[in-house]
Amino acid sequence: MTPRMFQLLDDTLRAMLDDAAMATVFPDLFNADVSFVTPEKGGTPTTEAVNLFLYETRENRDLRDAEPIVTVQNGMSLRRQPPLRVDCAYLVTAWSKQIGAAKVAAEHRMLGQAFNWFSRFRTIPDRYVQAAGLAGQMFPPPTLVAQMDAAKNVGEFWSALGIAPRPFFNLIVTVAMDLDLGFEDPIVTTLQASYLHGDGAREARIILGGTVRDTTGRPVADAWVRLEPSGVTHVTDRRGRFLFGDVTSGSGLTLRARAPGYGEVARSPVDIPSVTRDYDLQFS
Repeated sequence: MTPRMFQLLDDTLRAMLDDAAMATVFPDLFNADVSFVTPEKGGTPTTEAVNLFLYETRENRDLRDAEPIVTVQNGMSLRRQPPLRVDCAYLVTAWSKQIGAAKVAAEHRMLGQAFNWFSRFRTIPDRYVQAAGLAGQMFPPPTLVAQMDAAKNVGEFWSALGIAPRPFFNLIVTVAMDLDLGFEDPIVTTLQASYLHGDGAREARIILGGTVRDTTGRPVADAWVRLEPSGVTHVTDRRGRFLFGDVTSGSGLTLRARAPGYGEVARSPVDIPSVTRDYDLQFS
């Protein structure tokens, strides 16, 4: 999925701009073409259009997860690097085929409507993510609108493209990019071990697992399961199973699962170890 990540994000943003819900509210934006090509000098638009130019991508280190992800595949425990959280920065402009004052007015209307529409979503709703096939997102991708970067010279940007400066705003979307890097270990089912410290204190460490199911009881593959408040996250295998490999005993914890098309389910409070040894989750 990684090689197509940016294309799928483009498709997600296109789905947002093709939403019939804004047809009567923002007709100029809804009827405009959507383009992701690099603006070119001397380009003459033949239609009304909104352009989203992906000009920068960089890792969001504030959202970096240091904990490995553990999945179960073919009787083996697979530990892999958590996905990168990547900020994708778009420059949003509007282009009209009209001339003179009518051209300026049309472009300003489209740009203002795009600004208003994108500003309504602090995160991209799951319906757009699913429509574009942008799978593997643990949480709805967060967005930032019109967050200017003081370190960048906008004049130099337009100069490099050979285009006269135009009104625009920035749209930043943060997506999860799975690097698919990992290694396998033999799987262990349920295990509890106690460690005796030098001061005489005893600490229990536990390996536990469960299954995520849909409303009919069928397993849900590729669901993200998080143990809170530790923040450790795993992904279910094709049989809906997850495995936590090194958990400290405790009470009042929360197991939370998310999966594209299913939303979110939480189980709380959870005691570890559980008397019932049941850690399964089911979407409702």
